[in-house]
Parts: sequence; structure tokens; C-alpha cells
Amino acid sequence: MSIRSARTIDIHAHIVLEETFGAAGEHGPELTTAPDGRPLFRVGGYRLHGVRYRGSAFMDLDVRIAAMDKAGIDFQVVSPNPLTYFHFIDTASASAFCRRQNNVTAQRIAAFPQRLAGFAALPMQDPQAAADELTRAVQELGLWAPYVGTEFGIRLDSAALDPLYRRCVELNVPLFFHPAPAGIDGPAAFPAVNYFDLDLLIGFATQETIAVATLIFGGVLDRHPDLDICVSHGGGAVGFLSGRLSQAARKRPWSQGALRDEGAFESRLKRLWFDNHVHDERSLALLRSIVGEERLVLGTNFAGWDQPESLRSDAAPPYLADNARRLLRR
Repeated sequence: MSIRSARTIDIHAHIVLEETFGAAGEHGPELTTAPDGRPLFRVGGYRLHGVRYRGSAFMDLDVRIAAMDKAGIDFQVVSPNPLTYFHFIDTASASAFCRRQNNVTAQRIAAFPQRLAGFAALPMQDPQAAADELTRAVQELGLWAPYVGTEFGIRLDSAALDPLYRRCVELNVPLFFHPAPAGIDGPAAFPAVNYFDLDLLIGFATQETIAVATLIFGGVLDRHPDLDICVSHGGGAVGFLSGRLSQAARKRPWSQGALRDEGAFESRLKRLWFDNHVHDERSLALLRSIVGEERLVLGTNFAGWDQPESLRSDAAPPYLADNARRLLRR
């Protein structure tokens, strides 16, 4: 088996690496046991209780491969844990962590070349450092693309990020965006999402929707016509809000030039890619009707709380794997 013959290719699958613990200095990450006996994962001042990382598919690649076989996943590209993006800490600590993360990812997946590949972590608070680490990760380590958060103190349409966007094009790799819970090492979320896991359930979708709107309204796709960008979880609520966003592009005073043309927003939206991890066929059908099935790829949040129970051919049609090969240049 290889990615060229794989029937199912999962591009939304996070990994946790023992060798990276403490790599960001005082910020961690750190995995210990809480007084109640449950696992305790610390990132800076943020603490996650009760998630079993050690001995699970997150950390044990033999367990991961067995779980992939059970779920019907032929190939997977593993990505950084969103809890450890470290996008708001000092650049030196973030860069040190990303180097360790990328080095170890490359070392660990080398044992399973027919089943696993890897995405790179980047210190996004410093776009030049991010571009340099991306070059190293791709050219020296053989990782396939960057996988980063949606918020890091720099707007996605800022000219400061153009060097990174250009580097992606020069290296011929796509760029993947996936949110992190607000407040881990950056600004806190508004209080209403501090209950019922709404920071994950709604906060992630909000970040993804804002990311898509910013990329389009801010002209990123126009400045970088050869850049491929993939957004997690179907782009958040962008399918449901596409009509409202299109109306804004045509009528709001900040919109200028070609963006005001009829269909301009829609044409740019169809240039983005989305993983299909949206939990409801009706939501997926809406997104598919707007962007087309050729812009969708399989994503599972593998081993996470919301991983689908089965991903065999009925749940993962073959076109998703074909799309992933196009997106990943494989």
C-alpha cells in the first residue's frame, strides 16, 4: 500500500510526541498524572484533564496503524496537536519546539512509509522564521506541507505573511489551517464559550469561517493565484454563510475592484480546499453544492472524540482520495 494506491487518505490526524515534551521550555508541553489519577496535559497555563495520550493512537504508531486498519484508512498524513501550536509565545521557544516536532515527526513516520506521512509545525508569530522552517521541513526532512493555526496575532491577509505564502508556492506545497482553542497561549475567548466545550464546538467553526472570509476579502488568493489552501472542518460555517458573505463582497464599502463583481466571492471560495469532517451529510451536501466535490478531502480528527466510527468505501468515496493526491502533489 502507498498513497498512490490508497483508497482512503486522511489529512486530519493529529499526533502527540513524547520527545517534544519540554521542547518549548517553561511552556511545556508536559504530560503528568493529576491527583485523581487521570492524565494531565499542560501547555503553558492551560491544562487538559482526562485525555489518554500515552498508549493511544495519538502517541503509539503501532496502535495507530492497527486503528487505521480497523477504520478502513489506508494512508494518513499526521499533523501537530492544535494544543501545541505555540503561536503566541516568544519566537525562540516556538521555533525550538517546531524544529523538535518536525524532526521527531520525520523520524517516527519513517518506520511506516507505506502508511504515514507528516505535516510540519511552524512558528507563525514570525513569518520569516516560519518560511525558513518550512523550507527545512520539506527539503531536509521530507515533510509534505505546513499545518498551522488560524490565529497567531497576524491577520491572514497581512502582507507580512506574503513571504510564507510565496514559499509554499516555491516549494510546491499546500497550506493547511486548523484552529486551536482560544486562550491556550494567546488571547482568551469571550466568556460565553467557556461552557459545554463551546470553544471547540463553535469556537473552531468561528475561527475557520473568519479565516476563509479574511483570505478572500483580504485578497490573499488574488495575490497568490498558485497557492493551495485547505481549511479544516469544512471551513466552519462558510457553507451556510456563503450567500451573506457574497452579498457583502458586492455591497459593503470596504470591498473594492473585482471582488465586487457578480460571482467573484463564489469563484474564490471554489479555489479553497476543505476537509469533510463536518459530522452531518446535510451539512456536507450543502458545502459540496457550493464548492464542488473536487475541493473536498477526507478528514477524521483521528483518535479524537469525534472520529467517525467507520470510514470504509461507503463513508469515504474514492474521489476524496483522488482529491488528496492532487492537493498533496502525489
